[in-house]
Amino acid sequence: MLLCGLGILLSLPNLSARPSFWPGFLPWNQVHMGLDLRGGSYLLLQIDTSAIVKQDLNALVDQTRQTLRNAGLGYTGLHADLAGNQVVLHPLEGQGPQAMTALQKLITYTPGSSSPSVALSQAADGSIAIAIPQATQAARNSQAVDQAITIIQRRIDGSGVLNPSIQRQGKDQIVVQLPGISDPERVKTLIGTTAHMTFQMVDSTAAPGPVAPLGDEQLPMADNPQQTLDVYSNVAVDGASLENAQASTDPQSGQWVVNFSLNALGARQFADVTTANVGKLFAIVLDGKIIEAPVIREPITGGSGQISGNFTAQSATDLALLLRAGALPAPLNIVEEQSVGPELGADAIRAGALALGAGFVFVLAFMGTFYGLFGWFANIALVMNLFLMLAILSVMGATLTLPGMAGILLTLGMAVDANVLINERVREEVKNGRKPLAALEAGYKRAYGTIIDSNVTTLLAHVTLFIFGSPPVRGFAVTICAGIITTMFTATVLVRLLTGRWYISRRPASLPV
Repeated sequence: MLLCGLGILLSLPNLSARPSFWPGFLPWNQVHMGLDLRGGSYLLLQIDTSAIVKQDLNALVDQTRQTLRNAGLGYTGLHADLAGNQVVLHPLEGQGPQAMTALQKLITYTPGSSSPSVALSQAADGSIAIAIPQATQAARNSQAVDQAITIIQRRIDGSGVLNPSIQRQGKDQIVVQLPGISDPERVKTLIGTTAHMTFQMVDSTAAPGPVAPLGDEQLPMADNPQQTLDVYSNVAVDGASLENAQASTDPQSGQWVVNFSLNALGARQFADVTTANVGKLFAIVLDGKIIEAPVIREPITGGSGQISGNFTAQSATDLALLLRAGALPAPLNIVEEQSVGPELGADAIRAGALALGAGFVFVLAFMGTFYGLFGWFANIALVMNLFLMLAILSVMGATLTLPGMAGILLTLGMAVDANVLINERVREEVKNGRKPLAALEAGYKRAYGTIIDSNVTTLLAHVTLFIFGSPPVRGFAVTICAGIITTMFTATVLVRLLTGRWYISRRPASLPV
């Protein structure tokens, strides 16, 4: 009875608003409405694994160049071969063996992996290939997907969307469900923006022209793509060193700006660069576009700065959010997009509630008609079963979807299966001439094995559905699993307790079953 009381208490948050007398230290958890019930947006995103390969190969080119330079070895034709997922170079004549030895330093092993970071090979013409093994690249892609999920979660949490669902699907896809959002385009922009920020010096010596000089890259201005600047390809300070970013207004100009602060490493690099380049242009680059390129008036040694531009309150807030959440490891492409209006969600709730209510009434009527008093004991347990199931879903913070409501409806029928088995067993024992108490004991005892076997096998099947199923299937599996757990308690413990109390108080000569 104590467990039943606790179930009712934990399910109360779904039935009413939080009362003023409720202690603050006690949880007030509710079951959240899913996308198909509340309305919102569904996005299927795919990470650009080719961009990850390109990033890794470019990083490998830099590591190779630095390794050979430290070893005092020369080379020609160092480049990234995207098709072969490798870096190729030609060592100077007679330096092939020394280059192979020096490049062995690039081979490392990540903890828990037997695949090396790179594989070295030398062709007959003397060229050296540094390839990234397929297993290593697959692990790197998987890590990038996990990192993207974490960053998307941070961005969405910061945007104010409540109860989002962000889950991995397949090897390189991410499912994002955003119930109840009012501005889906803004959220899509937040999710899809890579937000990789760098600080790079502007090459003031570069001659104007359509092609950037060697060692430079030509980048467009964010507010005017027709205008470009030549900046050094070498990144002076990487945005990964950002520690915090906040939107605010400039007290002098009144315009919206983004104030940022750097960690210790970034602050030191920022101080060194600004000290050595006073009077020069310092470009702030976001996803390949220059937000602004201010002149360094004096060394900035405090580890903080300000980004200004043609910002509105919303755009400044969004940029600060993107910088705080971190950059995505690779661009994301929207593969599929669906929107569910709140009206459709309300219709789904009404239809689901109607089906649930009708099913509940039919089950009550069936049990009461066919099994009399014992059927009504089962009906009491069924009501308590709903409270307990709602309590479990509330504690879990589960999201209720249409498949989940179907799972609850199915659980109603499954919940009385055990009582049907028990009552039919009791009927058989009565027909065989057993006395009431002996019939009850035998009925419960002989039905237990069947009840436990059937429920456990069903539970295992739905646990498998939860592990391997898509998000809608998981919602169905969660409600069924919760219902099976509560059903085994109410059918085998609560109903037997009610029956036992009734028998002790009445001592009937025959059983009403």
